[in-house]
Amino acid sequence: MNDQPPSDTVLADLDLEGTFGTGFDVFVPELEADVPDGADPRDLFAYCLMLGDDALVFTQRLIGWCTRAPELEVEVALANFGLDLLGQARLLLGRAGHVERAGRDEDALAFLRGPEAYRNVRFAEDAHADFADCVLRLLVFSTWRGVLLSRLTSAPDLALAAVSVRGVRELAYHREFAAHWTARLGDGTERSRRRTLRAWRGLRPLLQELFVTHDVERRLAAAGCAVPAADLRAEVEQALAAALAPADIALYDPVAPAVPGPRATGRDSRPGDALTELLTEMQSVARAYPGAVW
Repeated sequence: MNDQPPSDTVLADLDLEGTFGTGFDVFVPELEADVPDGADPRDLFAYCLMLGDDALVFTQRLIGWCTRAPELEVEVALANFGLDLLGQARLLLGRAGHVERAGRDEDALAFLRGPEAYRNVRFAEDAHADFADCVLRLLVFSTWRGVLLSRLTSAPDLALAAVSVRGVRELAYHREFAAHWTARLGDGTERSRRRTLRAWRGLRPLLQELFVTHDVERRLAAAGCAVPAADLRAEVEQALAAALAPADIALYDPVAPAVPGPRATGRDSRPGDALTELLTEMQSVARAYPGAVW
């Protein structure tokens, strides 16, 4: 996986060393840029929702580990990863709102849509069974998203390029952290290895969803504004296999190499109970006090 963004990026003059928690005003020109030639605004809106929802929903799962992680340092790390992804979600939803031109900003798209209107992959919304499951999900998500964003750093849509340039740097660290803990757990005690293997066996079938190309991706790819999910598979699997090797974990089960077909992706299918429960909690304050601002 190429973790280094191109040197001639449209954001070369920005300070990218800070966190996503501040400095959003510098992205206003990108968020309000014209839709690139050849890209349907409706498709660009949908694509920004997809990528934004992936980040926002997975953020909620990560911050659920605050006060639950095995070490204070790990809690802080997971919280910071959540902030990184929240920043990506804010920018992508902000871009979606601008492209839609229906008066909905990032907050309206995050807090006032029901679960049936969310377009995240199901992989992002599933609850984490234990810490091993959390680590492996983070490894998969950061690897997959990192490969995706690395291919969007030169996208003609300035907002997608802006998010991607900054995002690949953050996701490289998320992946490094997850790979370290995968090796530590998978090659640790007998108990930690048993639980890590159990978690990975449960995740294996879910990987297939991440490589299902959506019609929106296919149409926008012609304009350079999206990457077909199927095109990510080889690079993602190679990176995952390398990260799993120190823990002596096979990417796919060599005894049963046949992997089930993709389950319904969350992009268009009916939301699962996990997402409904997650959004009920996340949106409770905004819905209890409509129109309130900080």
